[in-house]
Amino acid sequence: QGVPVLAAEIEGVDSHQLRAHSDLLLEKLGSGVVVLAARSEGKATLLVKISKELTDRLRAGDLVRELAQVVGGKGGGRPDMAQAGGKLPENIPAALEKAYEMVGDALS
Repeated sequence: QGVPVLAAEIEGVDSHQLRAHSDLLLEKLGSGVVVLAARSEGKATLLVKISKELTDRLRAGDLVRELAQVVGGKGGGRPDMAQAGGKLPENIPAALEKAYEMVGDALS
């Protein structure tokens, strides 16, 4: 739908580093959606960052809440940035794939 989306798992980072990576990646995209995931101590962390001009069409909190269910957790946040945690890190690839579908559906 003309909106760049990047969904990826980053290894060996904590939630603060995940946020820093999302800031850098969104800055490089200019406008778009960044969904990052990490595994640590048997848990999954998800972070969704959306450029501010897209928050009228997409909300990070809504996206992360649905993605959190895939990794067995809960989450929430602001319209432009939200985080979630879950206890099923093995489901991170499925959550990242779902992120592409959800953004496409929301923009169509």
